Amino acid sequence: HGFPELAYSWRKVLLPLAAAGYHAIAPDQRGYGRTTGWDPAYDGDLDSYRLPNLVDDVIALLAALGHRDVAAVVGHDFGASVAAWGALLRPDLFGKLALMSAPFGGPPAPGALSRQAVFDALATLPRPRKHYQDYYCGRDADTNMRHAPQGIAAFLRAYYHHKSADWVDNKPFKLAGFTAGELAKMPTYYIMDLAPGMAETVAKEMPSAAEIAACRWLTDAELAVYAGEFARTGFQGGLQWYRCRTPKILEELTQHHGRTIDVPATFISGKSDWGVYQTPGALERMASHACTQWRGTHLLDGAGHWVQQEQPEEVVRLLLEFLRST
Repeated sequence: HGFPELAYSWRKVLLPLAAAGYHAIAPDQRGYGRTTGWDPAYDGDLDSYRLPNLVDDVIALLAALGHRDVAAVVGHDFGASVAAWGALLRPDLFGKLALMSAPFGGPPAPGALSRQAVFDALATLPRPRKHYQDYYCGRDADTNMRHAPQGIAAFLRAYYHHKSADWVDNKPFKLAGFTAGELAKMPTYYIMDLAPGMAETVAKEMPSAAEIAACRWLTDAELAVYAGEFARTGFQGGLQWYRCRTPKILEELTQHHGRTIDVPATFISGKSDWGVYQTPGALERMASHACTQWRGTHLLDGAGHWVQQEQPEEVVRLLLEFLRST
């Protein structure tokens, strides 16, 4: 799962996969939900959130459950990074790879890690902006979202709505490049106005009572699970992941530049998901270079960023077709 989510985000997928004969496992990832052993402090130790260690978390979990290998690893959003690196580093353990909403363009090249210059350029646009990842790395992000003026449940409702197919203005397209001008074409949940926090940003897009009542993929009872957990833990555990995207920490990943994922792989996302395009070129590199046994890209109608919740039946159908195809 990704941010701000939980293992609960797979609730609509686990039972159908189990009914098809698979042992389906969806853990809360490090820093989320009921996990322990991580530093929640902004000034604390970030070392355990490095990507290789996040992969080790999954490997250790599988070992604890008595599995020597698995049919497939499936990752959504930031979880797609963990899944992709797991398949790249341990193809003996992860037999197939299914990514959702966040394309994997391959290991980074040395010397091409810093994006701060582009982030800084956003602030100089005629309409000054900031990148959501830059904001999530800041000291105030957790407090802003955890203590949102509208309350944490309303904050999450607006956030999830804003990135879903229910928000009618989610009509993504390919960007020409990773430049401030191109990035500024994305909605404010990715490229925020300079001054407001995320709580204020998504509050402007709060769905109406009628829209909430009509939302079948996230009922109030389901939303309460997320709100209860994040009210208890805060968001910093998940935000630490973004703070590990610095050039210094990512440099260790460049040793794998040029290495490919050689197990069968596929990609599933929503047609209304800007996450597919927020890193220009990654979608194409994933299919043509990063994965040598590509099994197809699937963009689903009626889904935005939360594809496995918005269109679970179609996601399950595609996963089972993929799992049985090789």
